Amino acid sequence: MTASYLREGFRFYNRLQRPTEFAAVFASNNKSSDEVFLFLARKNGTDIARLGVTVPKRHITKAVDRNRAKRIIRESFRLQKKKLKGMDVVVLVKKEINKNKSKYADALNRHWEKVTE
Repeated sequence: MTASYLREGFRFYNRLQRPTEFAAVFASNNKSSDEVFLFLARKNGTDIARLGVTVPKRHITKAVDRNRAKRIIRESFRLQKKKLKGMDVVVLVKKEINKNKSKYADALNRHWEKVTE
């Protein structure tokens, strides 16, 4: 059970880390947006799905809330990782995420589906 959990986890190689990686995704045309999230995606030429999360301080001022938003997005990505193989995705939070996580989980799932098309 532990080995399968590790494969399903959010590992270091599932992160976009360099500014050039983020810039390449920002330059792509594959976008999905609503009032809270902006999703940008591009193919990366590997079997690994990678995620970059951007939560501006001007939209969510408290660090606790920014970190909560990142955790929600990373967990949603972890659950969708198999569908996203070979994709680099950047999620930009445009508005504060309230306490109702189920509402945002549905929105995130819709964006994951749209980006993989």
